[in-house]
Amino acid sequence: MGIVIAGLLLLLFFAPTLWVKWAMKKHSQPKASMPGSGGELAKHLVKRFGLDGVSVETTEHGDHYDPETKTVRLTESNFSSRSLTAVAIAAHEVGHAIQHQQGDPRMSARTRLATLANKLARVSSAMIWAAPLVGLLLRHPVPLSVTFAIGLSGLITRMLLHLVTLPLEWDASFGKALPVLNEGKYVDESDQKAVKQILRAAAFTYVAAAFADVLNLWRWATLLIKR
Repeated sequence: MGIVIAGLLLLLFFAPTLWVKWAMKKHSQPKASMPGSGGELAKHLVKRFGLDGVSVETTEHGDHYDPETKTVRLTESNFSSRSLTAVAIAAHEVGHAIQHQQGDPRMSARTRLATLANKLARVSSAMIWAAPLVGLLLRHPVPLSVTFAIGLSGLITRMLLHLVTLPLEWDASFGKALPVLNEGKYVDESDQKAVKQILRAAAFTYVAAAFADVLNLWRWATLLIKR
């Protein structure tokens, strides 16, 4: 029974990531009918929607929008390619820039949480791994519990970050990118199903990370309770 549960947890953890990669790769072949590359579309949309101060550039660290520098960053393959994946991802990331310009409160909340999560990550990781040593040296449950609690604060903050991020990602895909692509007729009608699949994958990029944080939180919380 334990093996079955472990297998289900592993499937729950890896399935979203594997599906996202599969969906992106499936539609990554260039299409002759595509009027421009992902990078060209992103620059066009930035100009079309009057996103003042927003720039578009390539990156080696995954497609994303940086609200601090107001930059849409696309991987070289999506920046240069004329594939459905490249165009849909470009529209998705510009969708985040539109959210930022519109003052979406979830965007500012995510930025604040991301800053806090980065600061706590350095401290909480050390605290979690130091907890057994603290318990061994002090031989008292209170210092050990406090150490664990500080460590868990980092995981909880990251989990909250993902909870805020997921609705933002969904809106960037289906509240922003899909209407933009349809209204501008940037993709053929026959490609609608594929584009929706890509945008769904883009929105689910953080699901695997969210599951991982939940599992880690449950694992460490269980150890704390047993103590």
